[in-house]
Amino acid sequence: MHLDHPEKGQFRPDRSGDVGVCCGFLLNQHYNPAFVSLQMMKHAWDNYKHYAWGLNELKPISKQGHSSNLFGNIQGATIVDALDTLYIMEMKEEFKEAKEWVEKNLDFNVNAEISVFEVNIRFVGGLLSAYYLSGEEVFRKKAVELGEKLLPAFNTPTGIPWALLNIKSGIGRNWPWASGGSSILAEFGTLHLEFVHLSHLSGNPVFAEKVMNIRKVLNRLDKPEGLYPNYLNPSSGQWGQHHVSIGGLGDSFYEYLLKAWLMSDKTDEDGKKMYYDAVQAIETHLIRKSSGGLTYIAEWKGGLLEHKMGHLTCFAGGMFALGADGAPSDKTGHHIELGAEIARTCHESYDRTRMKLGPEAFRFDGGVEAIATRQNEKYYILRPEVIETYTYMWRLTHDPKYRDWGWEAVEALEKHCRVDGGYSGIRDVYNNHESHDDVQQSFFLSETLKYLYLLFSEDDLLPLEHWVFNTEAHPLPVLHKDDGNKEENQK
Repeated sequence: MHLDHPEKGQFRPDRSGDVGVCCGFLLNQHYNPAFVSLQMMKHAWDNYKHYAWGLNELKPISKQGHSSNLFGNIQGATIVDALDTLYIMEMKEEFKEAKEWVEKNLDFNVNAEISVFEVNIRFVGGLLSAYYLSGEEVFRKKAVELGEKLLPAFNTPTGIPWALLNIKSGIGRNWPWASGGSSILAEFGTLHLEFVHLSHLSGNPVFAEKVMNIRKVLNRLDKPEGLYPNYLNPSSGQWGQHHVSIGGLGDSFYEYLLKAWLMSDKTDEDGKKMYYDAVQAIETHLIRKSSGGLTYIAEWKGGLLEHKMGHLTCFAGGMFALGADGAPSDKTGHHIELGAEIARTCHESYDRTRMKLGPEAFRFDGGVEAIATRQNEKYYILRPEVIETYTYMWRLTHDPKYRDWGWEAVEALEKHCRVDGGYSGIRDVYNNHESHDDVQQSFFLSETLKYLYLLFSEDDLLPLEHWVFNTEAHPLPVLHKDDGNKEENQK
């Protein structure tokens, strides 16, 4: 199915390729791989429902709920994060139960401190996508209600929001470990897509104004070597430590510059310029090639490079490929090639482990390449970024190796992460024996399984020219110029 203008409730996936029954771990190519990822979703969801319904996440070994302090007392993270995956996979009964839980139980009137970034990408993003796919008004209403509760985070001298917010009192603060009371680039830089959609759906311009002001602050600042440091003080409006990363603390800021331009139907020229200028600086200062020929993205600390790449950084392969079409005409092929090289490096980080799952971070120094050398970097917590890059590379090149690599990941997940009570992360991917961390992350259902399903589905399932995925893999429609007040007029 192909949607030129995705209207709420008009989305219908094509599942004509489904086959009979899959038994979960009896994996071979006789099964439709998209159907296998659906069965994985069913295993993850059914166990969450059985053992942790209404709580944030599942402990699949202990078979009980798991709560993260990122969400304060807000409950149901897995339900909200999984709504759109359930809908896309046509798990209709499960979607109906999830919607009823949201209607009756999703409550934001809690006296607790939450991560503005995490609540935005998982809860606001999940609710927005569920609304755009299903047309159910409850999701729009809840998204706007939550968006309003996040607005006090912007009450700082510069308008750069706090990282943490008590959503009852409206009092905010920053992480105590962040450079001199700074806000974090990847956190305040990853609100843009959702807040533009909140303004679109509510008719209230304040959401878009808040995130456009962040752009203004950034554009006024000098960038060291054209790079954006990870830390910015919301009171002084000055950079903190000059640390630069395309992994944790920086990553999704760059992703949202590109996607803001794409989501605006390519009218957001400011976002476009900021993205391509940043990529130029990243190429010059951070991207390196190992002696073994692997392209990687290093971290920059006050001008010195640390030759380390995080699993989180692996999203960048897909980002470079997605942005290739809008690059200067002589650079399009180069951006696709850059995406392909990052995908290959990240695949190597998986292939060089015992379990064929990637570590949290891997290094290119001391004679090693694409291998974790520190014990606290050898874990895998069901992260999606490598599979996300395979999905974009498949959509944009149709090179079959990306589906092959995705299938390798499916086999490894089924062999090492699947347990009776769901899916668990692994403490050391280089070990012979699994030591499970006993957490089924909500993003496993939102991102990892969704990207696998899309990788093995037809391109007209959520076509990239009409949908932009937030950093939690929640699809948001491109806003065309004629979409203006359509939504508000319907209220």
